Order: sequence, then C-alpha cells, then structure tokens
Amino acid sequence: MTPHVEPDPQAGAAVKAADRAHVFHSWSAQGLIDPLAVAGAGGSYFWDYDGNRYLDFTSGLVYTNIGYQHPRVVEAIREQAGRLATFAPAFAVDVRSEAARLIAERTPGDLDKIFFTNGGAEAVENAVRMARLHTGRAKVLSAYRSYHGATSTAINLTGDPRRWPSDTGSAGVVHFWAPFLYRSPFYSSTQAEESARALQHLEDTIAFEGPQTVAAIVLETIPGTAGIMTPPPGYLAGVREICDRYGIVFVLDEVMAGFGRTGAWFAAEHYGVVPDLMTFAKGVNSGYVPLGGVAISAEIAATFEKRPYPGGLTYSGHPLACAAAVATIRVMEDEKVVEHAAHIGETVLGPGLRELAERHPSVGEVRGLGAFWALDLVRDRETREPLVPYNASGEAAAPMAAFGAACKKNGLWPFINMNRTHAVPACNITEAEAKEGLAALDAALTVADEYTV
Repeated sequence: MTPHVEPDPQAGAAVKAADRAHVFHSWSAQGLIDPLAVAGAGGSYFWDYDGNRYLDFTSGLVYTNIGYQHPRVVEAIREQAGRLATFAPAFAVDVRSEAARLIAERTPGDLDKIFFTNGGAEAVENAVRMARLHTGRAKVLSAYRSYHGATSTAINLTGDPRRWPSDTGSAGVVHFWAPFLYRSPFYSSTQAEESARALQHLEDTIAFEGPQTVAAIVLETIPGTAGIMTPPPGYLAGVREICDRYGIVFVLDEVMAGFGRTGAWFAAEHYGVVPDLMTFAKGVNSGYVPLGGVAISAEIAATFEKRPYPGGLTYSGHPLACAAAVATIRVMEDEKVVEHAAHIGETVLGPGLRELAERHPSVGEVRGLGAFWALDLVRDRETREPLVPYNASGEAAAPMAAFGAACKKNGLWPFINMNRTHAVPACNITEAEAKEGLAALDAALTVADEYTV
C-alpha cells in the first residue's frame, strides 16, 4: 500500500496549525502535545504529509478491525447517505433493523435485543442503568485493571489511573482484583490457584458489600488497555455462577475484544460463558462511523416490556453507522476475517512475539490471542520489575518513550500503555505485514533492552 498523495509538508503544517489553534485533545495537557498530521490511510497503513508511512499496530484505538478504507464499507456509507442519511431512533429503519439482526445472530446465548449507542462508554452507561433498574440495586463491581470509558459511570468503573481525577467515590462502584498470574495479587503459582483465589476474593467482596446491594459485575472479557490479560480457565464461568447465586447481573464489556479481535466473534466464545448484558462498539463497523451498543438477554429485555426504559440517544442506531456495521459484518463473513485473526495469531503473531521474548531481556511476558497481544516490558525478568513505574510520566517514562520513538523510526506505529506495548493490528493484516511489524518491534526492543539490569 503506497501513499495516495504526494508529500506536501506545507499542507501538513497547515493542518497541524489549525489543530493546535482549535482542537482540544482528549487525555492530554494541551500545550505539551505534538499530534502527527495524517494525510491518508489504507489497509494496515497510514501516512503523513512528509511521505512517511507507518504500519499501524494500534488499529486506530483497537477498532479498525478490517483496516482503513475498505471499499465495500466506504461504498455502503456512500449509498446509505444518498438513500437516507439520518432518521430519528423511534422509527423502524431497514438498515438499523438489519444491523441489529446481524449482531444478535453472532452474540452468545439469548442476547437477541440490541440497544444502539454512539460508542463503548455510552454502552457501558446504559448496561449499568439496565442492571440497576432490573435488580433494584445500586452497587456495581468492576476490576482494578480495567478501562470502560470516559463518561460518568464508565470512568468510575474504570480501574486505571484515568479514573482518579473524576472519581468522587459516590458512584456506587466497588473495585476488586481480577486474576493476573504474572503480577498476581494472590501470590498464586499456577493458573488454577489464581482462578480459585480470585473467585474467592470476589465472593468475599460481595459478602462484605452485601449481596442484596449489588446490581452488576462488569468485566472486560479480556482486558484491553489494561494489559490483555486472558482470564485463567474457569474464572469467567465461576463469575457467572456467583452472579446466578446472588441474583447479580453479569455484564461483559466486549468493546475492544469483540468482532473478531480475538479470533472469535466475541471473546466470550473462548470461555463458554453467556453474560446477561454485553457491550460492544469499535470493531462492529471498524470505527468508520461512531456506533456502539448493548446486547440484552431475554430476561432483562422482559423487564422493559411494559415498563419504559428511561434512556436514549438522538443518534441511537444512526443509519450511516448501521450501514457501516452491516457492510463490515458482511465483509468479515465473506473474507473470513475472524478465522484469519485466529490463524495469524496462532501462526505468526503469537510465535513471533514469543521468539522476540526469548532474545530480548526487556520482555517479561507475552500474552494474547488472535490479533490481540501484549508485551509486558521489564527492567528485570527475575523480579518482574516493570520497565517504567506504574502510571509513570516525564523522565520516569523515558524508557518507554525511547522504545516508542524507535518503533516509529522503523515505520511502526506502536500502542504503548505504561510498561507495555500491544500488538493489535487490523484483524485482516497479511502475514507479510505482520512479519514486518515483528521485525520493527525486534529492532525497537534492542532500545528497551538498554534499560534492563
């Protein structure tokens, strides 16, 4: 894939100047950022106005599951815009109904009703609202190593430091430790121990909070930004059993892990569990038009059969977004993208990343499946000391900054969070592109190795 435009640094400078003058960026100190001006993108790559091309190992924000500018999805959006560009959510619209049908066909169990939102955070907000209304309870439990969005309830559910400035301690959220053997809070030595101890910890937390006060447990099926920690065997099934025993709604957040990312339509398929509510967004239409939603079980849907659900959005099930979802799902089906993600993970990404770990002392652990991987970078493999401290910034984060700069110098745009780099390319990345990314990581990890003991 080559750039679609000739290098034009002057145009790039103008784009950046306008951005700096008027765009207020998320998660940033506005005066300390220097955003790259993007000229175009296609497939697994994007490029700037200076003609530099980058292999995108971030999939945007882990959402371009079928890559950039897929012609069938672009054409579907164009066709829908010419036919019916928008319509209010209270009406039955063909493309909205078709998107809901295609999603419901792929969700596990009886999650057959779809409430559309504009993105993942709103999906989580509405899932929690549904759970609270369904149970008549207020508290919601979520894991410390998690991210669920930046809106009011979602940010309080989030376990990482982005929650701290907005956490008033009054949102009815209780956090607990989910399993993570590599950095076990339970001093476990095996996956079986970690699962059992994490489940006991969760049940103890519920007991001390009062089971009759807990509306929902919200978990990312496989945590994304927090580190792609695949749950140990039996854990999610154990959470399902605990929820059933106490009448708690089980919510799985599949915003990042869903729609082929893990080599299955939804990550829940790997673990044989069916939640009561499932949130989605991102890969549902590869991020081409904002869309998210909640897949709802029959039991919870019945709660609102005669009782109005007190929630909605102006753009719920927006026709352009739904047209993009319909086209994306059909592309994924026709081009076997889900199967390809599983294959590339098993044959290229997984083996390739583990081979890098063998040669680079800065790699403490490799985790993941499908097109969803993380490298846990360390100063010392024996002690597992992270390459940078938790929530490091400034000079303390210099080793990861140096690693990131080396990736970009080698034509790879990395996903970096704290002491980790994630390999989360498009789910339809080719074998050659995946190997190109691994080679760039190999070179950049030599920089990270310089900071090891």
